[in-house]
Amino acid sequence: MDREVVHAELRQAGAVFHALLDSASAEDLRRRSRGTRWTNEQLLYHMLFGYLVVLALLPLVRLFGRLPPGASRAWARLLNASTRPFDVINYWGAVGGARVYGHRRMGAKFDRTVAALSRRLDAERDTELARTMHFPVRWDPFFADTMTLEDVYRYPTRHFDFHRAQLTLGTPS
Repeated sequence: MDREVVHAELRQAGAVFHALLDSASAEDLRRRSRGTRWTNEQLLYHMLFGYLVVLALLPLVRLFGRLPPGASRAWARLLNASTRPFDVINYWGAVGGARVYGHRRMGAKFDRTVAALSRRLDAERDTELARTMHFPVRWDPFFADTMTLEDVYRYPTRHFDFHRAQLTLGTPS
């Protein structure tokens, strides 16, 4: 794994996130995004949340990566079966997260989260990065059936880039 590629992706996403926040007017933030039920501000929080989720996923991949593959397969099946409640929680989590953080605090949270991911990535042994786990593919189009820890480090930027295209910042109502 070329860790610098992942670090560059994280830095680039941070620069883009700050540019989006800095250029967004109050009207932009209240405007609905494209293809979601969220406002732009809520979608920006959801984009940040993708990085926060990875912090929680890292220990899970390390744990399940040490167990027989059937353990994470069963876990993924259970999570896939709970997709409907997950979707509700995912939606309201972004609504609430945007209220708690607001656009003014999201940038700092993004920076702290990316810094934590970068530190953890630097500390990972190659054997850990190769650990695998089954994922609930119904939860997110960027979850594969089986993902390595390396894949998990790369996931949030793919998620970020996808949702970035749904923002309607600077688009007149």
